[in-house]
Amino acid sequence: MIDMSTFFLALMVGFVILLLLLLIRVFKGPTLFDRLNGLGLIAAAAIILLVLIGFINEREDMYLDIAVSYSILGFVGSLVIARFLLDEVNRK
Repeated sequence: MIDMSTFFLALMVGFVILLLLLLIRVFKGPTLFDRLNGLGLIAAAAIILLVLIGFINEREDMYLDIAVSYSILGFVGSLVIARFLLDEVNRK
């Protein structure tokens, strides 16, 4: 039987590989929207990684607070970028 910490560690390795692939999409994306989508997915994967780290360290409460704060910052950042892009489209 596999231990839960080993399972969480394997999940973390998978998410780190996913983050690296998403970084390639961000840097080599054919369009701006592909790059923005990659940034949003990186933020989501980072939030999941924070929660997994919390479970491994047995400090779920602390890491969950950090993950929620990071998700709020990511949401506000997405709104700012969307507003900027909307202004750029309306200028043309």
